[in-house]
Amino acid sequence: MPPDPAGAPARIAALLLAAGSSSRLGTNKLLVELGGEPLVRRAARRALAAGLDPVIAVLGHEAKRIRGALQGLPVTLVGNPRHAEGMPASVHAGLAAVPDNCAAAMVLLPDMPLVTAPMLSELAERFRATGTPLVISLYGQTAAPPTLYARALFPALLAAAEGGRQAVGEHRHLAAEVRWPAELMMDLDVPEDLERLRAMEAGG
Repeated sequence: MPPDPAGAPARIAALLLAAGSSSRLGTNKLLVELGGEPLVRRAARRALAAGLDPVIAVLGHEAKRIRGALQGLPVTLVGNPRHAEGMPASVHAGLAAVPDNCAAAMVLLPDMPLVTAPMLSELAERFRATGTPLVISLYGQTAAPPTLYARALFPALLAAAEGGRQAVGEHRHLAAEVRWPAELMMDLDVPEDLERLRAMEAGG
């Protein structure tokens, strides 16, 4: 998408989905610390560093604790009372908070701690350079977040019963792809994942 007449780049919001219950890990994984920082704060800080504006954190399970972990960051907090229904409900809540002057929204998962601010910036710049309605991350042959949706795709994302995965599948022919090493797709799901991540952080 070209810059607006004033020369400013297209504004892109971040939707940080932080409402899940993390039941498989046995604790709230978004509050697990790597390098002395909770995962949810790490993800929000990287979204801010990438110039995404606003950064919208969708809260649900243990909202008070997540809010505390984000304290001091310029993040918009949105509650999702339907968080038990799964990720699509959080996407709905987040999209409702995207300002009208945002050209796109990027969906991020805080439990993917290897996703960096430069990665987010590259997705945003691909959108700004091409104007494509969908920019997806490919890890090897697998599409996974972060994923950028232009405003024109918001209705399709809202209508998709299975959320982002369904919307990407239905509009893949429109997508620009940004490829990353497959190992960067690692998320935190079970205790063994946490052990591996901490070893990586320590350089082991």
